[in-house]
Amino acid sequence: MNKKILFWCMFFFISGASLFLTGCGKDFNEGGQSRSSSGSNQKSEPETARERVEQSLLPQASGSVVYGNEAISIDASNTGEGYVMVKYAGASKQVRLQITIPGGTVYPYALAIGQYETFPLTGGNGSYHIDVLEHAYDDMYALAFSQDIEVTLNDEFKPFLYPNQYAWYTQESQAVQYGLQLSESSPNDLTYVENVYHYIIENITYDKEKAENVQPNYLPNIDETMSTGKGICFDYASLMTAMLRSQGIPTRLEIGYSGEAYHAWISVYLKEAGWVDDVIEFDGTDWTLMDPTLGASNNKKSVEKYIGDGSNYVVKYSY
Repeated sequence: MNKKILFWCMFFFISGASLFLTGCGKDFNEGGQSRSSSGSNQKSEPETARERVEQSLLPQASGSVVYGNEAISIDASNTGEGYVMVKYAGASKQVRLQITIPGGTVYPYALAIGQYETFPLTGGNGSYHIDVLEHAYDDMYALAFSQDIEVTLNDEFKPFLYPNQYAWYTQESQAVQYGLQLSESSPNDLTYVENVYHYIIENITYDKEKAENVQPNYLPNIDETMSTGKGICFDYASLMTAMLRSQGIPTRLEIGYSGEAYHAWISVYLKEAGWVDDVIEFDGTDWTLMDPTLGASNNKKSVEKYIGDGSNYVVKYSY
């Protein structure tokens, strides 16, 4: 049986941003300490622990390869590491970024003003095209700058080991620091993934009010999610991505369809199993169908009936 894990949830994707509609979990106290995490405080220290990552990979705008003009900077110094950084310092208040990956898929983003943001190069080696667009009127945008870049990755997993706009963290982030703690009680990567999974579904409460009022171009704040113990679907996926990547486990935050429903989920790479990329959860002994978002508040049979065997999941974007 192919061994797989899923972290997904239902949402709408509007103008290159996301509106997320479902979630799961319980609560935890201030500072990120679990009240009821089966993946952390309730387990004794193992005789041997996995080699935890003390310093996470973090992107840099190194300045050695920069394209643009006086308003736009595209720092392509570290494309071999799987990311590009873009900064807009012009007069427009609304800016869009589009990255076309090899194969032709266009990834749309909203771009912040006045600061570098990190965007993954998830299409592998090849030619990428970057467009920066400024708001013109109504829903229309005008091309402000474009650039083609050639990418040769140092490692195929690098795009999925750095933070980016959809899963942003630093070494000081609560998620990173708590991941260090969980790693100490994890004898291997598989157990660490389990611990993170259970920590999130047992300690983050779905925020219905936030879901009803979330704005277009919403981006998660993982520290806020941990501090409040609440979040919407995008928050769940982003937090889990951050906790896994910061400990050196390649993780794809994926967006696509299950049937006609739009979803977000994660795929994880494990040396023992390869990419773990569908709707299966490991319970410590067996791999069984379960969705962590719905699974926190629904019985197993209803979840299995909804998600099936995962064959109807189609990836549209990987971040």
